[in-house]
Amino acid sequence: MSTPGEMSTRGVGRALFVGILLLIVGTLNVFYGIAALANSSFYVANERYVFGDLHTWGWITIIIGVIQFTAAFSLFAGNMYGRVIGIIAATIGSIEALANVGGPHPWWSLGVFAVCLWVIWGLFELGEPETL
Repeated sequence: MSTPGEMSTRGVGRALFVGILLLIVGTLNVFYGIAALANSSFYVANERYVFGDLHTWGWITIIIGVIQFTAAFSLFAGNMYGRVIGIIAATIGSIEALANVGGPHPWWSLGVFAVCLWVIWGLFELGEPETL
């Protein structure tokens, strides 16, 4: 509750939570991208990917992870860049997760998709004035 002279914004706590989720998802994407570049046994050999071979998929995943990282730190600073790029990065991450559902870990991909949807919802709701 805010005092009579103050206007409280809705979703600030959720934005902090979303920023932490973006950090976690960004870290995981960077690690998975490095694993794809290193030909790790985490991925199935001779699998077909939407964007070409495993190395291309690894680079795309690393780039998405870095974008999610910058969005999270900008969101912590309260910048609009973090909100906009966070929505874009979460949307791209959700599309990437859906494209990977047919891969070796479909349930994990669906979990990442659900987290990305939660991030998008939290960022869209941030900044609306509280109602009584």
